[in-house]
Parts: sequence; structure tokens; C-alpha cells
Amino acid sequence: MQKRAFLIHGWGGYPEEGWRPWLEEALLKHGIQAVSPAMPDTNTPQMEKWIEHIHSVVGEPDQETYLLGHSLGSIAILRYLETFKEKQKVGGVVLIAGFTDDLGVPELRNFFLKPIDWEKIKSVCSKYISIESDNDPYNLAPYNEAFKKYLGAETLLAHNMMHFSGDDGISELPIALESVLKLAS
Repeated sequence: MQKRAFLIHGWGGYPEEGWRPWLEEALLKHGIQAVSPAMPDTNTPQMEKWIEHIHSVVGEPDQETYLLGHSLGSIAILRYLETFKEKQKVGGVVLIAGFTDDLGVPELRNFFLKPIDWEKIKSVCSKYISIESDNDPYNLAPYNEAFKKYLGAETLLAHNMMHFSGDDGISELPIALESVLKLAS
């Protein structure tokens, strides 16, 4: 089976932004097909549309499927995993600048109208890595502990990476490459 990685951007993001093009190319050099889909209505994201879009892009998930979410893309992936049917699984998930509540942002509220089903999410994937930055302007570093507690995630704290976005000048993200390769090994 072909190893595949899906890179899900966050609110207001797009596939060509920041480090995603670099990561796609780097993964391909390691034999992993990488796809960065443009998420629908990125400036006014709706959870159901994002989940449907991830389903359509991924197709049939399997143990050679790896998901990497940035910011809102992280919770979108977790919500996607909640929809899995019995026996569906993925090989691993990387959460970058992820969070578990709406951060007080009205545009994100629809992703958090129901509690996160941690047990279901953990049952469809056993390998998680969460990466936060020590100077994220949204103060997301504490969310690493939630991902560790509920998913058994390996947690990494990057130095001076802000919110890991192109606006922060981040055009390469070796820690993301290393994380996907670790999950896929």
C-alpha cells in the first residue's frame, strides 16, 4: 500500500501557505504521497463541510494514511476521526498548534458544539504527536497536555515558532517532517 499524508490547513489558510509546499516535497522524497487540500469556506469554516471534504479527499483511510493538521485543521481531523466506521483506522496523526475549545472565537464555535469523543478518536488511531510553540500568540502550549492525557500523544514543544504559519515566516518545518516519518516507520 502507498503511504499517504494529508495536510489540513487552518482557519484562513490555504495549501500553498507557509511550510506545506516544502513538507509535501520533503515527504515525497521519502516515498510518501502528500496532499494539501484547499478546505472549503476557509474564512468562515463550517465543521460539517470540512469533515465532508476530508472524507472526499482521503477516500478510504487505512493504516498507511497519515493526517497532519495545523491549528483548526487539527480539530477538523479529530472530528473527522469521530465519524469512522467500525474497523476504519489511520496510521498516525500530527497535531500542530492544535486546541480543544473555540478559544473564544465565534467563527470556530461550530467545531465545539458537542464534546470531543476522545475514546472514539483513540480507538481509530493509536499514534499521535502534538506540536506546540513556546511563544504561540494564542498560548496553545497547554493543549499539549490535553492531547497527551486523552490520546496518549507524544508532545513536542518547539522554540520560537509562533503559530507555525507563513505569516510568522515559517516556510520549512522539519519537526513536522520528522513527526510524520516517525509515525510512518
